[in-house]
Amino acid sequence: MGSPVRRLLRARLRTVLIVSGAAVAVLAAGAFALVNDNGSAESAQAAQTAPPPGDPLAGRPGTGAPRADRGKPRAPEPAPKQKPAKSRTKSDTTAAHLARPEKKTGKKKRKVLDSGSCEASYYWEGQMTASGERFDPSKLTAAHKTLPMGSKVRVTNKNNDRSVTVRINDRGPYAGGRCLDLSRAAMKKVGGTGSGVIPVRYEVLSRG
Repeated sequence: MGSPVRRLLRARLRTVLIVSGAAVAVLAAGAFALVNDNGSAESAQAAQTAPPPGDPLAGRPGTGAPRADRGKPRAPEPAPKQKPAKSRTKSDTTAAHLARPEKKTGKKKRKVLDSGSCEASYYWEGQMTASGERFDPSKLTAAHKTLPMGSKVRVTNKNNDRSVTVRINDRGPYAGGRCLDLSRAAMKKVGGTGSGVIPVRYEVLSRG
């Protein structure tokens, strides 16, 4: 055991060392925190100034914002030129008109070989005709004095302008002033069965 003075000195020295160690530890912790704060600040500043990732053109000289982003209006794009419509010449119109097929207008009008006016009567008794066929009053036939058998004649009633086309298959009539003797069916077509004898206009369409 030492003297009381030595024990007191040792106790004070131990206290000084403990206090000194605590102070050194506090200083070291403060320095470490300062270093970390500076590093974080520099990293944040670098992140703000660094170009965004993924942009291959960032940082290259001469690649600034487009003209429209600088406050100046962009020049309008030129409108496409329209080709003038080709005017149709007179020759084109004529060719197109000639190329169109002509429209058919109903039945072809039959040529009239002969015509005239007379009176017509009608008959209905069953008998043999001059052509050798049996007379049928329901068929559109007629008798004439001279026209060939099988001739086609258009007969028009002058009283009402109703017409019928008949086939000549008999001879007659032999009464004065009459040139045609129609079958009952033919006379009914032109509306003359009531009077029996009518004024008619005839047109020969074919002979035999």
